[in-house]
Amino acid sequence: MTATLIWILVVLAVIGLYLSWTAGRLDRLHARIDAARAALDAQLLRRASVAQELATSGVLDPAASIVLYEAAHAARQAEEEQREVAESELSQALRAVFADPRQLEVVREAHGGEAAARELAEAVRRVPMARRFHNDTVGAARRLREHRKVRWFRLAGHAPFPMAFEMDDEPPAVLTDRAA
Repeated sequence: MTATLIWILVVLAVIGLYLSWTAGRLDRLHARIDAARAALDAQLLRRASVAQELATSGVLDPAASIVLYEAAHAARQAEEEQREVAESELSQALRAVFADPRQLEVVREAHGGEAAARELAEAVRRVPMARRFHNDTVGAARRLREHRKVRWFRLAGHAPFPMAFEMDDEPPAVLTDRAA
């Protein structure tokens, strides 16, 4: 009788440790999601700021400046619910403005243009990487949260279900060639 009780307690302790380890893992994943989201937000803000600065520099033609400025301004001011759409529109505006490779040459020839072109190329290159890292972390947390043990024992607590950040982040071809 005593041996059976000891074995039951050992099994319950092992199950408790496993559930505690799983809850800790889920908590760490949620912390990684928060950090990845902050990094993504920083990269998106950097891209919008560089685009807005370029649009107001007077280097681009007036139509391209207006398109780029409005898209960058909308991306910087967008509410959380509209952020993905606004960032996608900024990507489309960047592709439209730099569809003609001569536009980049005009930027490069201006005073300080080489540095501005390099900074823009780096910004548009880093956004897809930050988004991919964020979405990979979200995917890992979602897969763990779908396990029965996590749902049955409510190991996620009151944390909101993680959502991926879906947007069009394809950079202009002329800027990716330049960043490589």
